[in-house]
Amino acid sequence: MKAQRKNVLTFIDLFAGIGGTRIAFEEAGCRCVFSSEWDKFSQVTYEANFGDKPEGDIRAIESSDIPQHDILVAGFPCQPFSISGISKKNSLGRPHGFNDPTQGTLFFEIKRILKDRKPKAFLLENVKNLVRHDKGNTFRIILDTLEKELGYTVYHKVIDAIEFVPQHRERIYIVGFKDKLDFEFPEYKAEKKPVFKDIL
Repeated sequence: MKAQRKNVLTFIDLFAGIGGTRIAFEEAGCRCVFSSEWDKFSQVTYEANFGDKPEGDIRAIESSDIPQHDILVAGFPCQPFSISGISKKNSLGRPHGFNDPTQGTLFFEIKRILKDRKPKAFLLENVKNLVRHDKGNTFRIILDTLEKELGYTVYHKVIDAIEFVPQHRERIYIVGFKDKLDFEFPEYKAEKKPVFKDIL
C-alpha cells in the first residue's frame, strides 16, 4: 500500500457516477475519503476503476458517518432541472425542480452535509438550465442557501466542455469557500479540439 502524503487535501465524491470527477481531483493531488452513488451498475464500474465501492443512497447516510474532509464534490442529479428532463416530466404530469420528490430535493442533502461537516470548500456541477429554472428562483434558493445560510463565498460559471470533448456540453459549476478567497475560473483553449475518433 502506498504511503499517504501529509497535508494532502481530502475530498468526498457524492453522486459519483463512475468517477470522472474523482479522476480530476486525484490527478490534482487530492485524496478521496468517501464516495456515494445509488446506481448499482455505476457502483460496479466505480469499484473497478478505483478499488472501492461507493456507499448507496446519500439520503440514508448520516452526516456523522461521512469522514471529515476538505472539499465536498457533487454532480447532483440534473434531470429535474434540465430542459429535456422538464419536458419529459411535464408530458408525464410529474413535478420537476425541487418539487421532484426523488431527485429534486437532493441539493438539500448537500446542504445537510455542508452544514454538519463544514468542509473548507465545495465544487457542485449541474446543467446550464439550473440558472434559469423556475424563472431563476431555483438558482436563487441554491445561492442563498450556500451564501447566507451556510456562510460560503460562492462563485459560479457556465462552462462549455467543447475544448475537452467532441460536443457542446454546457454545465454550471458552483465553487464555494469557507474563507473569503478570491477565485477565477481558469480559461482553456485547446490547440486542437477533440473529435469523436480521438475518444474511441
